[in-house]
Amino acid sequence: MEWEVVIGCEIHSQLATKSKIFSGASTAYGAEPNTQACAVDLGLPGVLPVLNKEAVRMAVKFGLAVGAELTKRSVFARKNYFYPDLPKGYQISQFELPIVGIGHLDIELEDGSTKRIGITRAHLEEDAGKSLHEDFHGMTGIDLNRAGTPLLEIVSEPDLRSAKEAVAYMKKIHSLVRYLEICDGNMQEGSFRCDANVSVRPMGQKELGTRAEVKNLNSFRFVERAIDYEVERQIDVIESGGKVVQETRLYDSDKGETRAMRSKEEANDYRYFPDPDLLPVELEDDFIEMVRSTLPELPDAKKERFTEQYSLSTYDASVLTASREMGDFYETVVTASGGDAKVAANWVMGDFSASLNKDNKEISESVVTAEMLAGMLKRIADNTISGKIAKEVFEAMWNGEGDADTVIDKKGLKQITDSGAIEAIIDDVINNNPKQAEQYRGGKEQLFGFFVGQVMKATQGKANPGQVNELLKKKLNS
Repeated sequence: MEWEVVIGCEIHSQLATKSKIFSGASTAYGAEPNTQACAVDLGLPGVLPVLNKEAVRMAVKFGLAVGAELTKRSVFARKNYFYPDLPKGYQISQFELPIVGIGHLDIELEDGSTKRIGITRAHLEEDAGKSLHEDFHGMTGIDLNRAGTPLLEIVSEPDLRSAKEAVAYMKKIHSLVRYLEICDGNMQEGSFRCDANVSVRPMGQKELGTRAEVKNLNSFRFVERAIDYEVERQIDVIESGGKVVQETRLYDSDKGETRAMRSKEEANDYRYFPDPDLLPVELEDDFIEMVRSTLPELPDAKKERFTEQYSLSTYDASVLTASREMGDFYETVVTASGGDAKVAANWVMGDFSASLNKDNKEISESVVTAEMLAGMLKRIADNTISGKIAKEVFEAMWNGEGDADTVIDKKGLKQITDSGAIEAIIDDVINNNPKQAEQYRGGKEQLFGFFVGQVMKATQGKANPGQVNELLKKKLNS
């Protein structure tokens, strides 16, 4: 039987506020356990939550970016359940009236086509604490530092049809929230994570199959592997005569498999009701327009502009606009160098990005600034150095030896462009290799590369390649 995969994603994006959503406690990562949980986060008697306006602003900013309907009057509710890292016995979230309504996001598929994914809603809520199971000798430790941290939960329509589509969607959301500067997107720290709702149905069937929710996937690789495993598991269950059970599952990255965690709850199991301590959120038009005025150029718009303004391919523009920092870095390089936009793109996507990956650095941590890279590209353009020498210059700059001009002067890497000097070296090379010269003139033209190599070796790679090729052809053919 042919099976169709149906996937919906719930992405939890931690908002980049300095304090929590209902208290003034810090959201900074890495503090000692239980040092950043105040009385409000713990739900101690007599305390009252106060909504963080910055979290509202960030949620509205996201809603505008995905063309969503904004709910002018949204309500916070109590989601009741018991878990050791939820000290209040309930989580403050939004249920029937979320702050962000129906929107959409376009993703690019592997074949280059575009697919629109519906966004059902995005609602504000507080995070729970964290249960720690290691190093406690059969016991569980509870760290409540995360309790009350503001989250924006982004819920997609079940429009995704493969693990690769789910990853493309997740990457697009990840890029967007970073562009908007509402989330740092740090998946290792738990700032950005995904729950995937996965089901299968016979091809052509309209009714959805029974879904399983795979919780807390914190890497793109794990999302793809977990979904692929879950799809295969569900098909095996059905084809063996069994039934898929609606449940919540965890992904074990060591074993590469999902396993049952608990039966899936329905909304009525949580006994949602409006939180009596919090007033409804009323969004005024002036506030919405103020937020709209702060929207940056969004990834899709920037990609389109890059292809038009800089004559880049769709692929190059996609890579360079994958993050706001990369796009800004590239534009600074192009502007400061005043040179070829494609050459600049090749260097940013090539040696520069490779060096960042090798040293596991962010762009903001790079020793080589956009201005320094632009300075090096100027020296390629004015023939001070060749493209080959430029790689040596870049490596020196990356190692902290100064800007391009400093490195070129210190290492004596200035390109030889004196035609007379190059001709003299060519004459020596031809005279020292009479047999090869005779074979070349006899029709063995592939030996031309041999002579180029000998000349470049004699000049330690400093001769201008274009001049070498031109003068060498004249000499060999004379």
